[in-house]
Amino acid sequence: MPTVSAHVALTLAQHIDAVFGVMGNGNAYFLDAIEKQTDASFTALRHEQGAVVAADAHYRASGRIAAATSTYGAGFTNTLTALAEAVQAHIPLVLVVGDEPTSGPRPWDVDQIALASGVGARTYTVGRADAAATTVIAIEHALTYRVPVVLAIPYDVAALEAGDVPAAPEPRVPAPLAPRGEFAEGLLDRIAAALRTAERPFLLAGRGAWLADAGSALGALAEATGALTASSALGRGVFPDQRYDLGVTGGFGAEGAMDLVREADVAVVFGASLNQFTMRFGALFAPDTQVFQIDVAPAATHAHVGGFVRADARLAAEALVARLEGNAGSGWRESVDVAAARAYEPGDETAPDGRLDPRSAARRIAELLPEDRVVVSDGGHFIGWANMYWPVASPDRMMMVGTAFQAIGQGWPSVVGATRARPEAAVVLTSGDGGGLMAIADLESAVRSAAGRGVAVIWNDAAYGAEVNLYGLKGLAREPMLIPQVDFAAFAAAVGAEGVAVRTLADLDRLASWSAEDPGARRFLVLDLRISGDVIAPYQQEIIRVNS
Repeated sequence: MPTVSAHVALTLAQHIDAVFGVMGNGNAYFLDAIEKQTDASFTALRHEQGAVVAADAHYRASGRIAAATSTYGAGFTNTLTALAEAVQAHIPLVLVVGDEPTSGPRPWDVDQIALASGVGARTYTVGRADAAATTVIAIEHALTYRVPVVLAIPYDVAALEAGDVPAAPEPRVPAPLAPRGEFAEGLLDRIAAALRTAERPFLLAGRGAWLADAGSALGALAEATGALTASSALGRGVFPDQRYDLGVTGGFGAEGAMDLVREADVAVVFGASLNQFTMRFGALFAPDTQVFQIDVAPAATHAHVGGFVRADARLAAEALVARLEGNAGSGWRESVDVAAARAYEPGDETAPDGRLDPRSAARRIAELLPEDRVVVSDGGHFIGWANMYWPVASPDRMMMVGTAFQAIGQGWPSVVGATRARPEAAVVLTSGDGGGLMAIADLESAVRSAAGRGVAVIWNDAAYGAEVNLYGLKGLAREPMLIPQVDFAAFAAAVGAEGVAVRTLADLDRLASWSAEDPGARRFLVLDLRISGDVIAPYQQEIIRVNS
């Protein structure tokens, strides 16, 4: 007879095709059922944090919810940083865990419900009679609220026979939020009127617009108004016509592009949170720019917003396109040189200290990477380089796992989730030496999962660069901010990958030949870039200015 754990596994597998985890006492029966009784694929990670990160990256790359799993106690506490990141980033996933027995905690148990609640995740605990129904409720919660949930299986319940698995209903997901009421309709009229008379209209879209499938509607709105466009870091590529797109706003934006944004007289923001980085700490728009925001959030997310409509980005954009039918457009976007405005500093081959200039290295890597690629980013000072110099086709092809919670050490397991979601594409990791070392256990997982479709670029400056730039420049002791020079190329060789220590731009020629090889015949490639820490990314310079 099926066990309680099998009820969970069989019900989950009706809605989820990928499970990532580390096996232990608490989830052994669940994983046995996943392997023997379902078609869901299980991928082993080497650290429980990596299991949640992989499920997170899988969703970001595919839009399909995934599951992570760990045992109870120490296995569960290892997941908390990644779980907090998924909460902050609004990533739906299900974390299946063992839990203390129903008779009460043992010495090695912790209050997992309280710990999950502390980072913002709800826990659903299954019983012998309701495991299938509770599993569906957990999935529905994750999809409805776009957050991770914890699905707990008490230790003394896991192997109990529970009878035939009952038919479970499909999870119900809310319909897109339409503009409602006189106020919303009136404000859409006002936005349309402002766009109709604008001389320099500007449209900004974020990840929320991508999740709403608003790209086509936003493209039609840009065409109808003659607006220049741009995106947040998590929304890049959402506008279909890149000829008039200024790229990413905020600290990752090119200076010429940001100057054009400040010239806008009307700006409409779709599905972007307008956080401090997107807004350049309040300096993105000029004081006389009319700023409107459309989002599913309960209220405007920045003080500079002069009018807010709570609505799905696609539905609101379509409503504005209908209101602007026949509009001639401003002609602003045809009057500016967008390509020149988007240009970044090329950098020098080496910095004054003799190490690689990260700007020139990033530019050269962009020329050599496979075109069909997904970029996954760890956190750290280096995040500016890939975000500035490596274009991607759409928001689901550039993900920054860790930045919502300001965490590092999420990079290697992100490769695993992205690879399972996009097995046909090259998966490119961009990571620093600090985050790379923190998650080094899952270097093996990344190499095993991606094989010849994976490449990692490690920006190795022998330091925690963000801390050096923020606090070392203030005169604080630098020794705790430094890392002994680590040979990541040797790490790569130890787990079956190919490693290249990159000290000159010519050393990147191996990336060119690697990209031309058959993915089935080549190995995972790790590029250990020995970069200068003296070249500070523009977004970091903004932070320095604000904090000084």
